[in-house]
This record gives sequence, C-alpha cells and structure tokens, in this order.
Amino acid sequence: MIQVSIEVNGKTVTAEVEPRLTLLDFIRDVAGLKGTHSGCEHGVCGACTVLVEGNAIRSCLVLAVQADEQEVISIEGVGGDLGRSGELSIVQDAFCEAHGLQCGYCTPGMVLAAEALLADTPNPTEGDVREAISGNICRCTGYVQIVEAVMLAADRLANRNYKSKPGQLSGQTLG
Repeated sequence: MIQVSIEVNGKTVTAEVEPRLTLLDFIRDVAGLKGTHSGCEHGVCGACTVLVEGNAIRSCLVLAVQADEQEVISIEGVGGDLGRSGELSIVQDAFCEAHGLQCGYCTPGMVLAAEALLADTPNPTEGDVREAISGNICRCTGYVQIVEAVMLAADRLANRNYKSKPGQLSGQTLG
C-alpha cells in the first residue's frame, strides 16, 4: 500500500491505496464522487475525463499515485464555489440551454474537456472545439449541439470579459 494525498475539488483526500489503483477508482471509491464515469477503461471514450492541474486527462489511464500532491477537478467540482454552491458553471449552463446532452453519460467528460479548452483558448473556433472533444464519445448526439454549447459558453465568457481557470468558470449569475 502507498499513501497518496490528492486535492479533489478543493478538498485534500489522503488514503493508503494499492499501487495499481486508477485515479478514476480513487475519485469514485475513495473520494466517493460518482459523477466521473467509467466507460471503456481503456482511455478511448472520455467518460472518465477530469482536470489534473488544469489539464483534461482520462482518469482511467492515470494511477492515483501519479496524481499524488496534485489538484484534481471532477464534475462535482465545476460550478460555484467548486461545486458546493449548487450553481452551474457557464459551461454547464450552456450545455443545458443548447441541449448538448441526451442520456448524460458522456456529459461530465465533455464539460470538463470544454472547461479546459476555454481556460486556454477563450475564443475557440468550431475546429478548436471539435478537437478538444474529439477524445470524448457520445453515442446519443451528432456532436452539433455539444459544439454549439461550447461556443455559447465561450461567447458568454468573452462578453463578460471574464478570464477563467478550469473548474472556476463559475459563480456567475446568468441572465
């Protein structure tokens, strides 16, 4: 067993873990956050996407020990006050408004991929958006509404003159 200490959504989670435990399993089973989904467990579907130090990664491909002493944002950490206020982030709100989800299974990974993109590229092209979500599979939609949702979020952020960081696109009252 190896002790790891990972900051998950602003809260430090310390545990003794097996060296082979994935970050996905750490988030779901140790931190108790079930919003990060296990899809393929091979890194091809994107359902398990989280942000590690602001970068979108597939948590099924990263060991928990590799994330030791790092900041991780899961879908529960997106929104006002790292998800604790219950407010949706601008990206989450745009997904709802643009109908960028259907069954919702891929949505957490899509939202986090979008959050990372918009933190680095505040004025993305449609091509930028498609590239950013290219590792996230959605079997329900044709991706058009997902792309529209990300472009809507980018527009809202640009019109507010708001510089964001992954997991902190929140706290903004829309309307």
